[in-house]
Amino acid sequence: MRMTHDALSPDPAVATRVIPCLDVSNGRVVKGVNFENLREMGDPVELAREYYEQGADELTFLDVGASVEQRETMYDVVRQTAEQVFIPLTVGGGVRSVDDVSRLQAVGADKVGVNSAALARPGLLDEIADRYGAQCLVLSLDIKRSPRTPSGFVVTTHGGRRETDRDALEWAREAIERGAGELLVNSIDADGTKDGFDLELIGLVRELATVPVIASGGAGDVSHFAPAVRAGADAVLAATVFHSGQIRIDDAKRAMREEGVLVR
Repeated sequence: MRMTHDALSPDPAVATRVIPCLDVSNGRVVKGVNFENLREMGDPVELAREYYEQGADELTFLDVGASVEQRETMYDVVRQTAEQVFIPLTVGGGVRSVDDVSRLQAVGADKVGVNSAALARPGLLDEIADRYGAQCLVLSLDIKRSPRTPSGFVVTTHGGRRETDRDALEWAREAIERGAGELLVNSIDADGTKDGFDLELIGLVRELATVPVIASGGAGDVSHFAPAVRAGADAVLAATVFHSGQIRIDDAKRAMREEGVLVR
């Protein structure tokens, strides 16, 4: 077991990152509401270039199918993006072994996101952190409210459609001890609703997290980002509002700046 980084809240001297998320299936970006009714949103490499030019601090790619064929497609997408976009790339979906991490790094991924495979075999987190370091490892958490767990939040899989028996906050704490260097906290309840981030969930994760917290799910307006940071997020991630052109990344940063949030 290992513990990383001991800041228990966002460091006001560290700029908040804005991260567009591209959910990729069969080489195309898709998006839905509450992870259902997926529709095509565009070419991932073109969108990545556009976000880079708008001032994105990082990019996250999630392979929402992660079949063998789609995994090969994702390698191509990551390689093409890394050749022309010079910000950190996180890739998740279908990462089941340290060899998967090695292959993704070889095509340009800076970090990997792990979700279902770590739930099935928590030791995978230790293995990745031991070989590549905590800075490479992002635990992706798809969380929804549930009366079945002590915290009232449960970890889900399959895009929120299947509940596990894991309490979300207990799993987040264990994952950090095993070497996760960041937590990507996605609220299934808020995902795609455009009603704002789940501030209660962000705050609860922040209280226990000794690593950076990325807030995901619910962004619908430039005014939604600063409250997520005040609740405890070190980074804010969004998808639909960026893909549709409803919000530009530079506009989101401007709005956060006006609220006193330090951004790049």
